[in-house]
Amino acid sequence: MGFIFERRSLNSSPMDSKKLAELCREFADNKKAENVVILDVRDLSSVTDYFVIASGTSEPHLRAIVEEITDNLRDAHDLRATRRDGSVQGAWVVMDFFDVIVHVMRTDVRERYDLESLWGDAARVKTRKAAKTTKRKKSSKED
Repeated sequence: MGFIFERRSLNSSPMDSKKLAELCREFADNKKAENVVILDVRDLSSVTDYFVIASGTSEPHLRAIVEEITDNLRDAHDLRATRRDGSVQGAWVVMDFFDVIVHVMRTDVRERYDLESLWGDAARVKTRKAAKTTKRKKSSKED
């Protein structure tokens, strides 16, 4: 019966969950999502490895972020969410990619539910851009 719980993918090899989370962040950034955060919940949850949390300012903005993530993952990587819940009208959309769960929500809803505090023990995955920017700033101060 173990075969029921095997991961199925049309790709020959499953994508690394961290890489998938980073792609979701990148796609959200493409549509100017605000305050995009990746939480590493591998040590805290048996359900998923990463949460990606992003904010949008309006229904059209939320829709654009959600479509950017779903369309790019489908078209470029042949990945689809196993489940999707919520709506842009409801100001919160959750997309479940098994190892990565993406939350796209309006800023006021994000503040109200405060997932970052709820999962406060989770490590944040730093962006590569931020690391490069920090290095540049340090080196320019040393000059």
